Amino acid sequence: MAGPQPHSDDQSDLPATTAGGELRASHTDRDQVVELLRVAAGDGRLSPEELDERLERALTAKTYAELAALTADLPATPGAAPVPTGAGAVSATPKDLVRIHIRGSSTQRDGRWVVPKELDIKVTGGSVTLDFTEAVITQPLLRITAELRRGQLTLITRPGIVVDADDVSVSTGSVTLPKLPEPPGYGVPVLLRIEVTGSVRIGGITVRPPRPPRRPRRTFWQWLRGAPRRSTIAA
Repeated sequence: MAGPQPHSDDQSDLPATTAGGELRASHTDRDQVVELLRVAAGDGRLSPEELDERLERALTAKTYAELAALTADLPATPGAAPVPTGAGAVSATPKDLVRIHIRGSSTQRDGRWVVPKELDIKVTGGSVTLDFTEAVITQPLLRITAELRRGQLTLITRPGIVVDADDVSVSTGSVTLPKLPEPPGYGVPVLLRIEVTGSVRIGGITVRPPRPPRRPRRTFWQWLRGAPRRSTIAA
């Protein structure tokens, strides 16, 4: 009669999405969550008191589940590795290359789209808009090769994202980057660097932050009574 088979408890090579949230966290795991919390506080998502309390818990966390609890109410932060949330969790895996080729039309990537490692963009008589404000970014560098012929490429960024378009060849077109009061990344960790290369012929590349929210419109009755519009700026 065969004896019991040996059982191995060594799951160190298994990802947390497979082995579950009770796996022991490493120093690197804690550091990633600490950086995520600091960036979230810089974005205004956490108060100073909340940041201090969560940093203390992150530095003393022993398992993935404890770390996941600290970021459960925060959106994915560029540059930070996804935090495991237990068995069955799925981490966003970026594609190596995504091609966007359009002719006479427009397309847009926005919301929580997964940013690939490289983008190949060809536009003829159309436009492409890439909105990074809520994008899921899992690596520090994105390379974009763009060929624009009577086309427009717009990159909507946020603090921590730096765009380098020095190697773009332009003939009868333009490359417009925002004027920054400080050097790129000053006071904010550089979470994603975007390197744009290629050519522009009768078109343009524009890099800008999100547009501010529109002022609320008055209803017909407010207009009829001459009531002023409500301000969107908190007192």
